[in-house]
Amino acid sequence: MITIKNENIKASFNNVGAELKSLIANGKEYIFGGDKNIWSYSCPLLFPICSGLKDDEYYLDDKKYTLPKHGFARTSDFETEALSQDSVTFLLRSNEETKKNYPFDFELRVIYSLEDKKLKVKYDIKNCGTDTMYFSIGAHEAYLCEEGIEEYDVILPEKETLDSSVLEGNLLGDKKVRIIENEDKIALKYDYFSVDALVFKTIKAREVILKNRNTNKALKVDFNGFDYLLLWTKPNAPYICIEPWCGISDSIHTDQNFKTKEGIISVPKGESCQKVHSIEIL
Repeated sequence: MITIKNENIKASFNNVGAELKSLIANGKEYIFGGDKNIWSYSCPLLFPICSGLKDDEYYLDDKKYTLPKHGFARTSDFETEALSQDSVTFLLRSNEETKKNYPFDFELRVIYSLEDKKLKVKYDIKNCGTDTMYFSIGAHEAYLCEEGIEEYDVILPEKETLDSSVLEGNLLGDKKVRIIENEDKIALKYDYFSVDALVFKTIKAREVILKNRNTNKALKVDFNGFDYLLLWTKPNAPYICIEPWCGISDSIHTDQNFKTKEGIISVPKGESCQKVHSIEIL
């Protein structure tokens, strides 16, 4: 486990998946540490896809490839490229194994840095190949709610009407469910997740606050530059995942063409793409 800290906050990580495993401030833990009997992850990194593909397959230039749900980064061994007291950089390079089902040369860096009571998370994806590279990337951080999620609200900066796109397995169907109408707060309840996740494709907010309405324990997630936001948990689990994504599940109507997949990012040869979000303890 690798740990960084400043006078206000301490964060710990695993090289597998470059995964955040602990975030401590004010003497409190803010991240679900993983439990094999509930959910083994804490904050998995989603790359080079977010969520699932139809039949776990996609086509690139008429050739078929296979990728598991959320891709392979979350189970890959990252090297520690740089480490200081308050920052760490993890690096994953393409290799012969990744190229079997994702035929791109890449370098994926995950840079964590602390500023006051904020953890900044930067994804830097470099196309090291000779062709345009296509990918999605997303966060899946699980915030600890020891009292259960139904004591918590997700607070928006302003009033919105939010519809959740309903999942059919791993795929997005045509049905939508109204979650809030002209409100600035989602009062969390486990019933929302009886099917799977809440999937917000048209959300205007680019930051949300997770707050316990009884204790005032709170944090803010800023995700400017991410197109989609998802919320997810398991039945009665002591966490809520707040998930900013650049990418989205395949539709039930998909033609499985990776280049035209909804939310896909393209990066020309030799160029890089950066995405940044942050977690601030309030």
